[in-house]
Amino acid sequence: MDEEDVTVVANPLAQDCLTDLRSVETDDAAFRGRLNDLGRVCGVALADRLPAETVDVTTPLAETTGTRVRSEDVALVSVLRAATPFVAGLVESLPRARQGVLSASRDESRRLEDGSFPVEVEYVKLPDVDGDTVVVADPMLATGSTMVAALEAVDEAGDPDEVLALSAVSAPAGIERVREAFPEVEVATVAVDDRLDENGYIVPGLGDAGDRAFGTEGE
Repeated sequence: MDEEDVTVVANPLAQDCLTDLRSVETDDAAFRGRLNDLGRVCGVALADRLPAETVDVTTPLAETTGTRVRSEDVALVSVLRAATPFVAGLVESLPRARQGVLSASRDESRRLEDGSFPVEVEYVKLPDVDGDTVVVADPMLATGSTMVAALEAVDEAGDPDEVLALSAVSAPAGIERVREAFPEVEVATVAVDDRLDENGYIVPGLGDAGDRAFGTEGE
């Protein structure tokens, strides 16, 4: 995998959040909170690439000018359920962004020859994405099966200017799968981990983000 295939969010605060997310000592409430924090930091990083405009502002003392980031041209797509707190953090940094959701589940009982899993997209509700910057957020980019299914749903929804696949941790196999299916999509992640294990989980990873965020581990 070439370095140019992925954008790494190297911000120290993002890396600090990820350290807590990886730790087995982080309980579900703290995990949700840190995933929210990570989304907020990633939102700040995303704002650096968005257009800005000068606006008039009235302070208690005088008229002046300020800067407004045009986040209304951003659509944030949450891949349920693990991405819910992650996207909530993105929205805190980009409050005028519009939101969409989709539910995608992978059949972990059937792993295909290419290492991916069959994925069923059960629910899709997206805003008009024509001309937008679309961010498809899922904390884990493992085999890439779920992200590719989500990107297919976005592709059917309209014609955005650019699309980012954003995750907390990614495996090289997942990045390559997304790049092969959607070479025009930019893959952004906080960390590229070593590999996938025999069950398709990222190593070292952070476990199952959905289970850890919502306290359903072992169920």
